[in-house]
Amino acid sequence: MSFPPYGAVRDSGLPWVPRIPEHWEVRRNGGLFSQRIETGFPDLPILEVSLRTGVRVRDMESLKRKQVMSQREKYKRAAKGDIAYNMMRMWQGALGTAPVDGLISPAYVVARPYAGINSAYFSYLYRTDAYLREVNKFSRGIVSDRNRLYWVGFKQMPALLPPPAEQDQIVAYLRAQDVQIARFIRDKRRLIEVLNEQKQTLIHRAVTRGLDPKARLKPSGIEWLGEMPENWFARRLKFVADNVTEQTDSQRDGEIYLALEHVESWTGKMNPPQGAAAFSSTVKRFQKDDVLFGKLRPYLAKVVRPQVSGVCVSEFFVLRIKDVEVTPAYLELLLRTKKVIEIVNSSTAGAKMPRADWTAVGNLSLAFPPKTEQLRILSAIADQTGSLDVASVQARGEIALMQEYRDRLIADVVTGQLDVRGWVPGPDDVIDETAALLDDEDETMGEQGAEDDDDGHE
Repeated sequence: MSFPPYGAVRDSGLPWVPRIPEHWEVRRNGGLFSQRIETGFPDLPILEVSLRTGVRVRDMESLKRKQVMSQREKYKRAAKGDIAYNMMRMWQGALGTAPVDGLISPAYVVARPYAGINSAYFSYLYRTDAYLREVNKFSRGIVSDRNRLYWVGFKQMPALLPPPAEQDQIVAYLRAQDVQIARFIRDKRRLIEVLNEQKQTLIHRAVTRGLDPKARLKPSGIEWLGEMPENWFARRLKFVADNVTEQTDSQRDGEIYLALEHVESWTGKMNPPQGAAAFSSTVKRFQKDDVLFGKLRPYLAKVVRPQVSGVCVSEFFVLRIKDVEVTPAYLELLLRTKKVIEIVNSSTAGAKMPRADWTAVGNLSLAFPPKTEQLRILSAIADQTGSLDVASVQARGEIALMQEYRDRLIADVVTGQLDVRGWVPGPDDVIDETAALLDDEDETMGEQGAEDDDDGHE
C-alpha cells in the first residue's frame, strides 16, 4: 500500500528535515520528557539496551549474570513506556522504550514522557539516520567515537511532535510493518541456516574421510574424529601454524584493517573499511595467506584468509603456516568447520563475552591429507557447494534490501514525508509490541557495538 505526502507543509527550521506537515510542532526533548533518576527498587527485573532490538528484559539465567544481583540498588528505575538510552552509544541507536518496569544501568539515561507523548514514536524517530547524525552535535567527549550524550545535551535537541492521535497511528502502522518484515527476515535466515548446514555436511565428510569412499581407514588418535584415511596424518594446531603476535600502532600503504565486524560468519568473506583506519590501541600485523581466527565469541565462526597484508584487532589469532605439508587454504577450511568451531567454543572462558585461549586452541588435534589431496578436496568442495553459496548470497542480499526498505520507511513516516493517517489494519496485520522487534544478528550489527551494548552491567 502506498501513501501520499502531506498536503500542507511548512518549513521546520531544522537542517535534517527541512519540511514537515503544517500541523506538526518542533519541540525540544526537554519539553517532551523529564529525566527519571530513581533507585532502590531491587525487586524489578534488569533491562538492557541493544543497538537493534531496543530495550528488553535481560536474561539472568547464566551464573555470571547473577553476580550483578548485589548491585541492584545502584540501578535506575525505568517505568514501562520510558525511553532509556546508552550515553556512549546513543549515536549508534542504542535506545528504546522500556517494555515493563525494570532496572537500567546507572550509565544510562532514563527519560519519562509527559502526557500526550507516545514514547514509541520518539524511539522510532531517535533511531533514524538523520536524527543520529544530530546526536554528535549535542554530545561531549575527547574523541568522537566515545562521545556521551548527557541529559543536558539530550533535552536541548529538537524533535518533531505530531498530535497525540497521529503519534499513535504512526506507531501502530510501523509496528504492523515490523512484524511482516521480521517474518520475512526470519524466513530468509532459516533458509541461510539450512544452506549452511548442507554445506557443512559436505565439508565435514570431505575433511574427515576424503573424496574416496572406499579409502582404507586407521585410528586417528583424535577423540572427536575416530578413524581417518590411512595416508592422512594428525597434528596439533600449534605444530602446524605459529600464533603470530606482532604488534603495531600504524597501518602501511596498501594494507587493510580488519575488526571482527568486517568478517562474515561462516563464509570467510571480508568487508574491510576503505582507506586508512583509526584505532586507539595497538593492533596485530598479518601477511597474505595468514589465517585469522576470531577468538571472541568463536561460535560466530569468523575465520578468514586475507589475500593482502594488513593489521587486525587483537581479538583474532593470526595463524601462519609453518608445516610445509599444510596449505593455508585447507587450514582455513578446516578451522571453519562446524565440529572444530564447537570444540573451540567449548573451551572458552567468560559467560557474556567468551574468548578462546591459545593454549587450548593450539593443542587442538587435527587431521590432514597429503598436500596434493588437500588441493583436490578444496577444488571438489568449491564445485559441490557453489550453488549453495549463490543461494545464500541471494538470501543475504534480500535481507539487506528489506532492512534498507524498513529504515527508509520509518524515516519517511516519522518525519512527516508520508501520510499514514488513512491506514487501517488489514486481516493479516499484527500489531504486537514484542514481535515487532527485529532481532538483527551479528552479521548486521558491528562487533564493537555488540560488545558495548551493556556497559555498566558487569
